[in-house]
Amino acid sequence: MKLDKFLLLIIFLAVSTIGQAQTIPDFMLENLDGEWVSYSELKGDEVTVVDFWASWCKPCMKAMPEIEKLFNNYHHKGLSVISINTDGPRSISKVVPLSKTLKLSYPIISDINNELMNELNITALPTLLLVDNKGTVRYRHEGWNIGDEKEIEHQIKLFIQ
Repeated sequence: MKLDKFLLLIIFLAVSTIGQAQTIPDFMLENLDGEWVSYSELKGDEVTVVDFWASWCKPCMKAMPEIEKLFNNYHHKGLSVISINTDGPRSISKVVPLSKTLKLSYPIISDINNELMNELNITALPTLLLVDNKGTVRYRHEGWNIGDEKEIEHQIKLFIQ
């Protein structure tokens, strides 16, 4: 009998957490010019890609040019990209040269203490979140492999007509 109650509790907890969608807080972080910017200033009209990465992360370096292409293709339809660098004090100096080398045109902000990363339970790099215009995370993608950009583009198209 105790086992039945325990199983019911586990099932209840699992079902009650499935329906809860993660939301993005209106955070403030510094951009590459040292200015504080908020999520609400940078978010898109329809959908926002929030991309967590670091300069030492090889899959991140493969993902960012593909994200740039998606940004260029859908920015005029309400897509915004917010690139959140998670480098620490030792490697933060690599971010500006890297962004110029990759010719990134979307905003890059720094989460140097990984506070936002921890708050959103980001445990792998790169991690990409698709956030709707109400701030709800609708899609989460961890890691990067060739071809992932097609799935992400498909997900973006669900928000942009």
